[in-house]
Amino acid sequence: MSDYKIETRSERDTVQFAEELALLLKPGDVITLEGDLGAGKTTFTKGLANGLGVKRTVNSPTFTIIKEYHGELPLYHMDVYRLEDSDEDIGFDEYFNGDGICVVEWAHFIRDYLPAEYLMIKIAYVDEHTRLLELFPKGGHFKSVAADVIG
Repeated sequence: MSDYKIETRSERDTVQFAEELALLLKPGDVITLEGDLGAGKTTFTKGLANGLGVKRTVNSPTFTIIKEYHGELPLYHMDVYRLEDSDEDIGFDEYFNGDGICVVEWAHFIRDYLPAEYLMIKIAYVDEHTRLLELFPKGGHFKSVAADVIG
């Protein structure tokens, strides 16, 4: 269990929470999202994109692995599910150390490539409308971000 958790009671709540989180992020920040299919990982990413001023429609990059969006900061949305059991490094360091925000769905498949500090968010399906979001900060910056966004 995490010290930082919140229940959202609608898709709009999840989007709004992610929009608020986006305001606390800085270039080079990495957010990882874990959760079952349909838990709300892409919905969360849409909210993060809104908060970063992205105007394009955000959808899952399942088949392309990485989609780039441009707002006030670049947003790099990765779905690394297809990299399970793969040692393929598709240039993660360039993204993780770049000038944007990285969101990585299914990040446990590339654990060895993740930076030392990042914010892991687990999204759990509670019922049709309710989700439990648990934040697991890795590093001081993300502990501060988690405390600020959970309030």
